Amino acid sequence: MKHKITRRDFLNGVAIGAGAGFLNPIRFSAQAANVRVEGPYPPRRSGMRGNHPGSYDAMHALAWSDEKPAGHKRLNEHYDLIVVGAGVSGLAAAHFFQKTKRKKAKILLLDNHDDFGGHAKRNEFHHKGKTLLGIGGSNNIDTPESWGMVARGLLDDLGVDLQAMETNNTNPDVMNPLAESFMSLTVDSERTNVRGNWSLLLLGVGDYEAAINALPFEPVECDRLTDLVGGKRDFLDDLSLSEKLNYIETTSYLEFLKNRVGLSSDIISVLEPFPVLMAGAAAPRLSVLEAVSLGCPGLRGMGWLGDKATSLMTKLLSSFSSVYFPDGNASIARLLVRSLIPEVAPNTSGFQDIAASRFNYEALDRPDNSTRLRLNSTVVHVEENGEGTVSVSYVQGAEAVSVTGDHCILACFNAAIPYICPQLPEAQKEALRYGVKIPLVMTNVLLENGRAFEKLGTMQIQCPNDPYVLVTVPPPTTTGGYKPVETPDNPMVVYMLGAPTVEPEEGETARDLLLRARHEVYATDFDTYEQQIREQLQGLLGPHGFNHETDIKAITVNRWAHGYSYAYLALDDPKWAVGEAPHEIGRRQFGRISIANSDSEARAYLDAAIDAGWRAVAEQTH
Repeated sequence: MKHKITRRDFLNGVAIGAGAGFLNPIRFSAQAANVRVEGPYPPRRSGMRGNHPGSYDAMHALAWSDEKPAGHKRLNEHYDLIVVGAGVSGLAAAHFFQKTKRKKAKILLLDNHDDFGGHAKRNEFHHKGKTLLGIGGSNNIDTPESWGMVARGLLDDLGVDLQAMETNNTNPDVMNPLAESFMSLTVDSERTNVRGNWSLLLLGVGDYEAAINALPFEPVECDRLTDLVGGKRDFLDDLSLSEKLNYIETTSYLEFLKNRVGLSSDIISVLEPFPVLMAGAAAPRLSVLEAVSLGCPGLRGMGWLGDKATSLMTKLLSSFSSVYFPDGNASIARLLVRSLIPEVAPNTSGFQDIAASRFNYEALDRPDNSTRLRLNSTVVHVEENGEGTVSVSYVQGAEAVSVTGDHCILACFNAAIPYICPQLPEAQKEALRYGVKIPLVMTNVLLENGRAFEKLGTMQIQCPNDPYVLVTVPPPTTTGGYKPVETPDNPMVVYMLGAPTVEPEEGETARDLLLRARHEVYATDFDTYEQQIREQLQGLLGPHGFNHETDIKAITVNRWAHGYSYAYLALDDPKWAVGEAPHEIGRRQFGRISIANSDSEARAYLDAAIDAGWRAVAEQTH
């Protein structure tokens, strides 16, 4: 649920006018053993998913210890194009290359996971004769009206009907940042839920005073937050206008809240859910301006400038548009795979039934396919071999093998590329290492029924001091032939989003914080995630008859230690000249090797991934 409200948009608009909280330990039942069901169909696998165990072992051995196979068995396979990574960028690149070659091209896609789609992951549950879908990663088609011709053209190629998707949404308030929700806080083991349209309330729209005063904090704390939200004080009144503009670009929002507004860490958490979901552990390094551009209060008391900024922010939030498949952007990945390898779903018509279809994974890598997709295959070496081709070596299980191709597109994430392609210039490898992806945890929980959630009375809950800062449900949509839950008596899926954070230390940059958060994600085992999930849901739903021991039927934790692509921040990143930013240097073509991923665009959006695939193919075919 990322908002495409950029720092540049916000500045231009203004210029026109001038931690986790835990309950007491819960007793676990034998049900815990049932949440790790494995099966031959990857979307149905639960337990630890995302960057799942086994998907990263070979790459970590290479990156951390320089361990790699002593040799590779050369397969008698040569391709027109080899794509490393079968996420949206890699699949889109294969699609564009196939179009360029009029479907005559031989293409091989290699991916280290046991499923395709990269972050566009599908979670599938079956219970009481019903199929329920969850979003395991990339979740929406965000503001498609602002997309360029390439990305919109791909949607057209795949038959995606955006108007139909909007119509098919049976409850537009679900996953809508402007919809009514609960702000749910646990203080001294007591949970307080305060209802409201919090995105707007925190901009001073509506009865924000009553909402803030209902929060479980001391009156003096609530008064300070009310002054901030309502613009009753200019907390920068000792600065000139030019000094104010400099301050909001060069000072962290956290410092502003603590030193200028006088808020404690506890009440500051109320402002954190969306900044944390957008920037993860780097949230403390957001400048005042960047935080305000994400919907945080701060500038309203600055006279006409604050009024202009608040008006612009309200307008931007109100214009937010997004459409969803029931499994998020996994359906985009599935449409791409079906287009490339029709044999995986011969009875699927396309957009109309893609979400309801079952794929035959055995058809992904058949020798007679013009395009082959090979899973559980970690690429460990790519090089131009001096014969006018590219050699690609990978590990699949205990076997180390290599294949050749006329062209290669690296559609994995940037940080892996210097290790698998050591031929690259040192400056390019250094640039590829610059960005640190934002760690995320996206969890789906299958419940016996939705009765407790209905009694709670909302479909969206912000939980600032819980492990998961947002609890909601997957989008209730009939797109793709899906049949969403009809009544509270049916099984339901709860969708929980978290971004691990760490306490910042003096002198740490955003990248330092993200690296520490990544290590925390890898160090957290499934049992710990499960305990957090059960405690949080029991706290939220327990008063309404929910019992985690009997009502939770399955848990799928999508752990993305390498999550959103890094976006530059004002406090820690220079303002590079055009063409000289790390992502631009890092993505430079290297002979028959090109790079395509959202890292190469420094934007964690679906259209960025698609555009990157197009650029890489254009480099290799022109």
